[in-house]
Amino acid sequence: MLELFTNIPSHYYLAATGAFLLGIAKSGVKGIAVFIVVLFVFAFDAKASTGILMPLLILGDVFAIIYYKKHAHWKYVFQLIPWMCLGVLLGTYGGNLLDKTTFKTGMAGLILVTTLLLLYLEQRPIKQLSAHWTFGSGIGILAGFSTMIGNLAGAVTNIYFLAMRLPKNVFIGTSAYVFFIINIFKIPFHIWAWETITPHSLNVSLQFVPYLIIGLFVGVRLVKSINDVAYRKLILVLTAIGALVLFFR
Repeated sequence: MLELFTNIPSHYYLAATGAFLLGIAKSGVKGIAVFIVVLFVFAFDAKASTGILMPLLILGDVFAIIYYKKHAHWKYVFQLIPWMCLGVLLGTYGGNLLDKTTFKTGMAGLILVTTLLLLYLEQRPIKQLSAHWTFGSGIGILAGFSTMIGNLAGAVTNIYFLAMRLPKNVFIGTSAYVFFIINIFKIPFHIWAWETITPHSLNVSLQFVPYLIIGLFVGVRLVKSINDVAYRKLILVLTAIGALVLFFR
């Protein structure tokens, strides 16, 4: 029995852990996307990992939609999606021209500064910021660009939904629809532009579905045990930690 486990390559354990954490994230514990991406990058190479993650992301989105669909607010979905689609196009055709280290450092700095600002303003009204169209468009473009480059849009959209001060279940339900739509939009680019989704990559993705499913049910239990105030603080802290991890990754 011991020999059975020792023959499993180490990258399998990294990806299995990442898939488990992805399930937890998709069921509502936001802010851990950076850790998931890092585990998959260590397990596979950076570009290949984006294609392997895609089917798992979509499966997680479907679960979240089914579970939280009655809480979704379409107003916020429609505000983000057009700008995120633009960001995906920019990421697809311009991402290869951008130095990855510069991108990671810049995005990590932006996420960290914005998260710290939201922490500071947690007890203060921020409606003027969140109501301005440039806030939603800027977040949308950055989220679309970062999701195409490295599946890192979660940290960016967390800032948007936190600024809107959405209740816990509305936050989760609305973001589920946003990411389901944008991940479906990304598929053709992964297949034909980047060629990161192939029959082989789909077979690899399939191996980690059981870990994703376990994570989904664990995440639901965790979310139920956290009230709205504690949830906001948890997401802010996890997003800030994720930005720091991105700095040193």
